Amino acid sequence: MVRNSRNKDTKKHGGLGRGIEALFEDEPQIEDNEEEIQDLNLSDIRPNPYQPRKNFDDKSLKELADSIKENGVFQPIIVRKSVKGYEIIAGERRFRASKLAKKTTIPAIVRDFSESQMMEVAVLENLQREDLTPLEEAQAYEMLQKNLGLTQEEVSKRMGKSRPYIANYLRLLTLPNKTKHLLQHGELSMGQARTLLGLKNKDKIDEVAKQVVKEGMPVRKVEALVANLNSKKPRKKTVHKSPFIRATEHQLADKLGSTVNISASKKGSGHLSIGFSSTEELNRILDVLGVDLDE
Repeated sequence: MVRNSRNKDTKKHGGLGRGIEALFEDEPQIEDNEEEIQDLNLSDIRPNPYQPRKNFDDKSLKELADSIKENGVFQPIIVRKSVKGYEIIAGERRFRASKLAKKTTIPAIVRDFSESQMMEVAVLENLQREDLTPLEEAQAYEMLQKNLGLTQEEVSKRMGKSRPYIANYLRLLTLPNKTKHLLQHGELSMGQARTLLGLKNKDKIDEVAKQVVKEGMPVRKVEALVANLNSKKPRKKTVHKSPFIRATEHQLADKLGSTVNISASKKGSGHLSIGFSSTEELNRILDVLGVDLDE
């Protein structure tokens, strides 16, 4: 017999449990055993369009499919009615595994959910099960912000997380694509990725991330590497001047008895600078140039 029970994981992660229960506060209070469970055709169901989880582990999905073949689905999925069939609110993994097990139907509970509730439940369910990668979690928070017009503070309250926690995840979205790929596939940890964000030269993040993965650096070593790179002064670009410019600089330096620097562009414009170390030296240069400030 299929029993209807809300996700047992709602007791985990304190704030998250309260967050997901809050989504049911406006519904009529129905005892679990009175809520109707229906066997719906898998062909009539489509995934939650707001599902933040992009990757489903093939091995664990196959194991669940084998269990479903043998024992069936113990916990019904939750769906909402859509224009064409149903959309999954919670339970996409069970849905996928059932299809893999060649089932044609799945036990489900139909609930009346708004778009915003669908988004929140999709994120909360995955967070409670710890199924999201750090990048997927960051993208989920960004989706809530953009689609629901929420601030970081509002997202943190709804998710049962602190605002700095949400902010740290959202920062991961500023990483360059190659580094995001390493993070998404578990080659780079959340701690390593956050540390790389501290690089002053953002153009070096991909290069350093590759080095971190190759050498298997712990976070503390990554922190030391980033600090070392940030302390290095950038090399000055070598300016190649034409023989004419260099000769002109030397002639002016000899005439004025001071350092002279000429920078010129290919278009013909440029700058001429004459160095001096005191007021007396400036007055001497002005005399050589025939400049009389008293006139």
